[in-house]
Amino acid sequence: MAEQFRWWRKGDMDGFFGLFVDNLIQLILIVVLCGAILHMPAEMVFGRILPGVAVSLLVGNLFYAYQARTLAHSTGRADVTALPYGVNTVSLFAYILFVMKPVLDQTHNVELAWQVGLAACFSSGLIELGGAFVAGWVKRITPRAALLATLAGIAITFISMDFCFRIFADPLVGFMPLAFILIQYIGRIYLPAGIPAGLLAVVTGTVLAWLMGRMDSDALVHAMQIQLQIPHLYITELMGSTFSAYMLTFLPVIVPMGLFNLLGSLQNLESAEAAGDVYPVKSSLAVNGVGTMIAACFGSVFPTTIYIGHPGWKRMGAGAGYSIANGIAITLLCLLGLVGFVSALIPVEAGAAILLWIGITIAAQAFQATPRSHAPAVVIGFFPALAAWGLMLIEAALRAAGTNVEAVSLKALSMQLPIAGLISLERGFIFTSMILAAMTVCLIEQKYRAAAAWAAVAAVVSATGLMHGYTLVNGAIVNAYGPAHTWPFVLGYSGISMIFFGLGTRK
Repeated sequence: MAEQFRWWRKGDMDGFFGLFVDNLIQLILIVVLCGAILHMPAEMVFGRILPGVAVSLLVGNLFYAYQARTLAHSTGRADVTALPYGVNTVSLFAYILFVMKPVLDQTHNVELAWQVGLAACFSSGLIELGGAFVAGWVKRITPRAALLATLAGIAITFISMDFCFRIFADPLVGFMPLAFILIQYIGRIYLPAGIPAGLLAVVTGTVLAWLMGRMDSDALVHAMQIQLQIPHLYITELMGSTFSAYMLTFLPVIVPMGLFNLLGSLQNLESAEAAGDVYPVKSSLAVNGVGTMIAACFGSVFPTTIYIGHPGWKRMGAGAGYSIANGIAITLLCLLGLVGFVSALIPVEAGAAILLWIGITIAAQAFQATPRSHAPAVVIGFFPALAAWGLMLIEAALRAAGTNVEAVSLKALSMQLPIAGLISLERGFIFTSMILAAMTVCLIEQKYRAAAAWAAVAAVVSATGLMHGYTLVNGAIVNAYGPAHTWPFVLGYSGISMIFFGLGTRK
């Protein structure tokens, strides 16, 4: 007799802690960056933005949990895992640095900067919602290796490496939680009394951090105050004159971010399907877009997204309950003003091992869920993500030294490494990764005309500037749109397309 669907399963506890720590990091980033870069008052961050985040995450997590239940009932399977969901990290940085900060620098009006952020967030949701109706077609024509390679590259770099560094930066705190995760999820040895490894890892890491003096008790006491924050609708602020006055100015930021979010969510759906959970593309992506629009309506300036990591949560044994628990926990933190308290209580290192393992699982899936002959395509798909990660490290190091890429100059940097190529490969790396991997799959299968078509797509996308286009503005690397900035890539991809097409005519 088949096992019946249950709202809460044993693995949901581990899944909850992993997703909760990931979401908590985004909340901490919002608080820190909005204060340090945008100089937003606490009332705006804790009273408007975080309640908006709470509403959007609660709606999204509840939907994806219900979607998992629907899939379980329609397939007769109980081992269905809900899609993970949260704030989009890339858009978080992009909207702060390239939308709201320019408005603040120009007008010195933080209220106006917030309103422009609302409009940008809502517009991103519209792009995601509209894209939901064509994403199914994109998924059908794109090889699985191309969709999974991008996720694998991101998993290795922006997830696994970051948290691996955190663990090895403080082995006295990080190693024991790592051991529990490896024992259960790599070694398949379950802990006594059925204690979830994720729970034990977080508790152990937290206790060790406090015993080792890594935590600040004064900060914990200061953050312990409960301040009830009620979400409010901000339709007037969103749809006022700000919307039309600034949207055209920031379309070069909003459109790529919306497309990146849409494509990333599509890739995550493919990852879930490869893990055994086939969710409908249209409704999954449409609700993702609606969640972003709801966030804007309730005061948040940050788009939401279907998260990377579904196969990891599934291997943990998580079902639908972890998603519901995450939505409720994040909502309570935001509405009670306790984000600072939890961040002062639980170190990131306590949950780092869980997220390291998630990244490992996603990277492994790219090879396990695709034909062995497609492995070269997966590896090629890694390169753009590696470039993006490498550039992030370089920029962070330069900022720490009190300088930037423009001040040091590309010419000086190119003496040590081909920095221009690194930046070009980083710009629009999600598109580049998918297209290069898809083109490679077609070559492996000797489908030369299809490979030529993918190379032609690369030329067209490059002509828009969504791939490879960049310029330096006030010390920052920003996207540059139009063939005037990317014509060498347009010609290069066109040449590749003609060569592949010529091979196809000989068959």
